[in-house]
Amino acid sequence: MPVVSPDAEPQTFVFQDDGLVPNNPMPFLLYKGAVGVGSNPEATIEQLFGSNGWGAIWRNGVYDFAHYHATVHEVLGVARGSARVQFGGAHGRALEIAAGDVAILPAGTGHQCLSASSDFSVVGAYPPGPPMDLQRPTPENHARALRTIPLVAVPATDPVLGRDGPLLRLWKRA
Repeated sequence: MPVVSPDAEPQTFVFQDDGLVPNNPMPFLLYKGAVGVGSNPEATIEQLFGSNGWGAIWRNGVYDFAHYHATVHEVLGVARGSARVQFGGAHGRALEIAAGDVAILPAGTGHQCLSASSDFSVVGAYPPGPPMDLQRPTPENHARALRTIPLVAVPATDPVLGRDGPLLRLWKRA
């Protein structure tokens, strides 16, 4: 089983709707150095996400263009290397992420890779529900996203710490 501190607490960021990237009133979560990736980092992160009920797992990086997902939440586990990623759209925040970090993006959260090390590798996954959609920041996509984002269910588990993870407390709907 992947080495994760059971008392890990993510950093939280709330990004405002900027008129093109809707973001989400629920916070973006960033676990820094939460996962001991070991000798096979991609498999370690895949096992962690899968054991916590997050599926449709993939390996890649983060696209170098601004985008968001309007029908599903997403988790990104950094397996190797590091990158500077803009989260929350043009008015959000550029954050450094590195091997062992896990970012959890509520539906609508903008993201774009600004720069990355040559070995940068990410494992992504989604909670059960609709398939991933990819939206670019346009007025038409934004208008549609404002209708779909509120319909996306809060996951039953935190992809890092499972049923008792902070996501369940931090993402409670008002």
